[in-house]
Amino acid sequence: MIYLLISICCSVTVAVLLKLAKRYKISIPQAVTWNYLFAICLSFVFFKPSMNGLSSTAPSVPVYLALGILLPVIFWFLAASVRNIGIVKTDIAQRLSLFIPILAAYFLFGENFSILKLCGLCTGFAAIFFTLYKKTKGGQAGNWLYPITVFVGFGAIDTLFKQVALIKTIPYTSSLVLIFALSFLLSLLYIAYQSIIRKQKLEPINFICGCILGFFNFFNILSYLKAHQAMAGNPSTVFAAMNIGVIIVGTLAGTLIFKEKLSKLNYWGLGLALTAITLITLSQKYAV
Repeated sequence: MIYLLISICCSVTVAVLLKLAKRYKISIPQAVTWNYLFAICLSFVFFKPSMNGLSSTAPSVPVYLALGILLPVIFWFLAASVRNIGIVKTDIAQRLSLFIPILAAYFLFGENFSILKLCGLCTGFAAIFFTLYKKTKGGQAGNWLYPITVFVGFGAIDTLFKQVALIKTIPYTSSLVLIFALSFLLSLLYIAYQSIIRKQKLEPINFICGCILGFFNFFNILSYLKAHQAMAGNPSTVFAAMNIGVIIVGTLAGTLIFKEKLSKLNYWGLGLALTAITLITLSQKYAV
């Protein structure tokens, strides 16, 4: 259970750091770039990945490239979402993205849905609406662009990582390092463009913040993998505890530290999100 607690705390800490970035004028693209460099270094220390058999992964290159592009891009949207609508709603949007790989399993791989899973999906879609709903002065719904992009983006990333898990020619941890490297190269090209064309300076503070971000980002992944290893017989417990834990701790951080305000509808959405994740998790264990 200690690994789960570490993973939950690291995940929420990443959101808190992204929330603080604007206050301290941190460049998100630069911080995200160095975050991947630091994560690569930590991966070699803790995973000691072997790159033998790398040439045999050629058929999987599109999957690696897609993840290498999506990871930094969605990270930028995640930061924008945290700044614009807060930690609470962003965390819920990110955690509810689990519905996309579930739908992919049904439509692409022909998986049968139980009643529990269908109930969880329906509850989850209602949760998305209630959680993200916000009225403006004109009575129109607020800006959904960032959280919806986070929702779709993390769902796509999760689906692609499931594809990576099926690659047997090199270890999963080696694939992870390869994906981090691709994300780093893409991010590096982007900040090089910003520096050369748009004349934005590369600040040392962004490097330091990126390393801190990479530290928590990496240990979130490492602890989550360790939790699955320690509780190999109960993967659904790990899955539920992680998602529900992040939503609860993220809600506490958002409301207590940053004074984020939620409407009654938003609280209904929070409750529905927790219910949906519980139903989806139970559906993995009980074919009802």
